[in-house]
Amino acid sequence: MASKTKLEYIWLDGNNPTQTLRSKTKIVSDFSGNLEDCPQWCFDGSSTNQAPGGSSDCLLEPVAIYPDPARIDAYLVMCEVLNADGSVHETNGRATIDDDDDDFWFGFEQEYFLWDRETNLPLGFPVGGYPAPQGPYYCSVGAKNAFGREIIEEHLDLCLQAGINVEGINAEVASGQWEFQVFSKGAKDAGDQVWIARYLLERCAEKYNVAINWHPKPLGATDWNGSGMHANFSNEVLRTCGSEETYKTICEAFGPRVKEHISVYGADNHLRLTGLHETQSIDKFSYGVSDRGASIRIPVATVTNGWKGWLEDRRPASNADPYKVAAEIIRTVKNVR
Repeated sequence: MASKTKLEYIWLDGNNPTQTLRSKTKIVSDFSGNLEDCPQWCFDGSSTNQAPGGSSDCLLEPVAIYPDPARIDAYLVMCEVLNADGSVHETNGRATIDDDDDDFWFGFEQEYFLWDRETNLPLGFPVGGYPAPQGPYYCSVGAKNAFGREIIEEHLDLCLQAGINVEGINAEVASGQWEFQVFSKGAKDAGDQVWIARYLLERCAEKYNVAINWHPKPLGATDWNGSGMHANFSNEVLRTCGSEETYKTICEAFGPRVKEHISVYGADNHLRLTGLHETQSIDKFSYGVSDRGASIRIPVATVTNGWKGWLEDRRPASNADPYKVAAEIIRTVKNVR
């Protein structure tokens, strides 16, 4: 009798300005576990803002596969969206990444809020008021300051079992706010892993009736930190040049392209990038060593290593698409002469 396997096909929809995750399950027989044996599939693009009703088929092209630790005999299959004729769909940010040789390495620091669906507030917020001011929540321990740990610990285990290269987690500055970090040698793979980690977080939180709030400033014009997705990046030049001048040249290349970067760094990011709460203003550009108020931070470890290391773009919002963020950073760095 043939064995049966669940393949969870995962893709990004056409919601604008912020794409969201969609998925559906395909049952296959005698599956090898290999990406090349995942068949191309299709879906109703008219239900995901990706096609008109009269010509609704869109294609799912598998690009990455991971074991699904939360289901029996199952895999998670990250997909690119193609048009019915096989061409790249306009919502397909992954296809815009120019990094076929995996020269670029990315580490994304994904912040988010655990959101109570009954109170419509972050975990730890009392109804009709606020918890104690920011200060005790960052990297906190104990029920007084850490909220939702059972969710983030379960999520971490799921990611590690799935083969996602999560390098750490921590409670963040605001109550109910957390972060995980994902690193990969290769921009497309980094984006795949972030999206699968987001998917696993959403699915894990379902069991607790908790939503994941990816908005960069869900608490509005308050004195609470927003959520970002800091993008740490390097290429062979940054990893080996040993030159402060080369680093300055690359950083300065970002200055004239503020508009291009901000356009893909997440919706409503202007509410977060105010010049306060460890951010630079959205319409300004700056860089500096160990400066968390700059647009781009030069890590002190890069300097102490003889100007061999990486840079951190602190502007991407928590709801940004890591594919599009990586694509824009690569475009800017590759244009440096």
